[in-house]
Amino acid sequence: MDSITHATTPFSDVLDQLTRIEGTFRAEPSENWRQGRTLFGGLSAALAVVAAQRAFSDLPPLKSAQFAFVGPATGAVELTPKLLRSGKSSAFVEVSMQSEGETALRALLLFAHPRRSSHSYRLAPLPDVSPPGALPEFFDASFAPRFTSQFDARFAGGARAVSGAEKPELLLWLRHRDPDAPNHIASVVALGDVPPPAAMTMFTTPAPVSTVTWSLDVVGDRLIGPGWYLSRVPADTIDAGYSSQSMTLWDSHGAPVLFARQNVAIFA
Repeated sequence: MDSITHATTPFSDVLDQLTRIEGTFRAEPSENWRQGRTLFGGLSAALAVVAAQRAFSDLPPLKSAQFAFVGPATGAVELTPKLLRSGKSSAFVEVSMQSEGETALRALLLFAHPRRSSHSYRLAPLPDVSPPGALPEFFDASFAPRFTSQFDARFAGGARAVSGAEKPELLLWLRHRDPDAPNHIASVVALGDVPPPAAMTMFTTPAPVSTVTWSLDVVGDRLIGPGWYLSRVPADTIDAGYSSQSMTLWDSHGAPVLFARQNVAIFA
């Protein structure tokens, strides 16, 4: 892991320090929130969600989100939410993130109230894994990005990054190291992007990767900010310098919370 040479800002403090100036929100997280030259994508996504909710305080809960990581967030970031449509039960909000005058992120967020329905179905059982306390640390390699110091990750199955695996899949227990991480969807969104791309398990030497797009659906409402969550990340395809992968995040009680898909550029 990168050596820590800068002060660390806990996740809850990053959210508290999000400053509003008219219709724009500004944040400048510490260097320990970086992956390479850019801000950790999960934090960028979480900030977009929080900025939307603070701009429009009567929004229902987050239901779905699409994030396009257009360019690197290399310095302080500015987020501008725009309400696209608001109806009786749902609202769409667009958030644009700028960094040093360039677009870094575009987010399209759906906020929606629950609807009455006579139908219910769920097919996402929690994998059979050991509890996190019985498992080894995951982010113990020298090439782990700087932001990983903000999270506790335990290796629960699949393969480790840069292990030359035949099957690209990760299974990790994850939680914020910040005990004050709020019981808020932003905490869970940040966790969803913590695992490295599953394609990295097939690498034999470290190489750059970069998320291009990320979409997620929120399917659970038990949100314990500093709690443990289990993440399963299998790659579906790896070809022509890109990988398409899925992700499921369960809470510690075995209920699914997030389903996601991610497109990743790989440079190996």
